[in-house]
Amino acid sequence: MSTECVSDVDLVTRTRQGDPAAFGELVDRHRAAVYRAALAALGSHADAEDAAQDAFLLAYRRLESFRGESSFKTWLLTIVWRQAINKRRSVRRIWSRMVAPRDEDEASEMMASVTAQSPTPEEATAHGELRHAVQRAIRALTTKLRDALLLAQAGDYTYDEMGAMLGAPTGTIKWRVSEARRLVRTTLRAAGHDDV
Repeated sequence: MSTECVSDVDLVTRTRQGDPAAFGELVDRHRAAVYRAALAALGSHADAEDAAQDAFLLAYRRLESFRGESSFKTWLLTIVWRQAINKRRSVRRIWSRMVAPRDEDEASEMMASVTAQSPTPEEATAHGELRHAVQRAIRALTTKLRDALLLAQAGDYTYDEMGAMLGAPTGTIKWRVSEARRLVRTTLRAAGHDDV
């Protein structure tokens, strides 16, 4: 039987029965979504990889607690989001104790990885000022608005999945995304970027 025809729930059952290959298939299916969620929270590829690995390990250890009330993917995304947020908190504490960024480019590295769409050198030059303005506007958002916006912009998650990850009702997540977009547009227009 093809693994594409096997549901996540079937793979969970097989894993619980001692089939490690079944969990490997779950990891393969959801690796990209888990990584992107961690990246949205952390902004660093290395930190996102670490958080994703930690989340898969934790999910494997806690597989018996999966009750099927939500999809396996939603359950897994909730785990990775919490892992990433915990890592983000610890990274901020360490960073604030050590050194401040030497310049604004270092400070905006996290936001650059989220807002940059691999532009050509010509596009990067032409849109550099706007990109930095967007980064500053996103950084200025509250954490709740920023997290919802970054997850929505990733384009990989439903509002229900985002709600589970962020621990808020779907309607609240929709409002946060809408409000974040409105605030970013308002900030950009106030800075003279009328074409947004």
